Amino acid sequence: MDLGIGGRVALVTASSRGLGLAVARELAIEGANVVMCARGARALADAAAAVDAAGPGAVQSMTADLSLAEDVQRVAAAAIDRFGGVDILVTNAGGPPPGKFEEHDLEAWRQAVRLNLESVLELTRAVLPGMKVRRWGRIVNVTSVAVKEPVDGLILSNSVRAAVTGFARTLANEVAEFGITVNNALPGYTRTDRLVQLAEALSKQRGVTVERVEADWEASIPMRRLGEPEEFAALVAFLASDRASYITGRSITVDGGRTRGLL
Repeated sequence: MDLGIGGRVALVTASSRGLGLAVARELAIEGANVVMCARGARALADAAAAVDAAGPGAVQSMTADLSLAEDVQRVAAAAIDRFGGVDILVTNAGGPPPGKFEEHDLEAWRQAVRLNLESVLELTRAVLPGMKVRRWGRIVNVTSVAVKEPVDGLILSNSVRAAVTGFARTLANEVAEFGITVNNALPGYTRTDRLVQLAEALSKQRGVTVERVEADWEASIPMRRLGEPEEFAALVAFLASDRASYITGRSITVDGGRTRGLL
C-alpha cells in the first residue's frame, strides 16, 4: 500500500531508540524526510544513520531535551528552516518515573508536565500554522494504553498522558476543516528500554524476578507475547498517511488485545 507521504516532512521526537526510532524508520521507508531529536548525541547519531539508510529522503538530527521549552522551540524552528515546514508531527517522549502518589513531590509532577504535556503543546503550536496554510497535516501523539486503563504504579504517566488525550481530542475538532488530523497512538507492553525499567521497578516492589514480571504481562495479553516497536510504528505511519485522511480525534491501542474496554 502506498501511504502517499513520499517527500513529506516528518518530525519525530525522542527518536534515538525504542518506539521513536521505529516510527522514524517506518516513515523514512515510506519516503518521508525525517527530522529526529533526542538527548543522547551518540545514540542519536547512530539512529539517524540507520534511518537515513532506510529510505530515499533526507534525515536531519539534533540533540534536545524536550523538558526544556527552548529546546522544543529550537527543534521545531530547525525543521521548518531546513524543509520549509513540517507535514507530520509525531510527539514522543520518555515516560515519567514509576511510583505511587506519595513517592512523587511537586517538582516530579512539574517535570512530568513539562516533558509529556508542554512539549506536545509547544511542538504543535510551532508546526500548526504551516499545516493550516498547506491545508494538510498529521499530528500523532504517542501516549499509552494507560489513558484507557490506568497502570498501577504509574500515576505520573496515567495523569499527564490523559491530559494529552483531552488536548488532542479537542484540537482535532478545531483543525479538521484544514485537512489536519490529530490522533493518539497507544502502545501496550512493547519491548523497549522503558519496559525494562518498569519491569525492574515492579520486581523490586513485588519481591519477584524481572522474568516473573514479564511472564505476568504476557499472560495478561491475549496474544501471549510482548509487542515489537515495528508493530507500533506501522500504525503511526498509517495515521500519518494520505490513506488515513478521514480518521481524527481517535486514541488507538497497539497492545495485542490486552485493553479490555469496548471502545
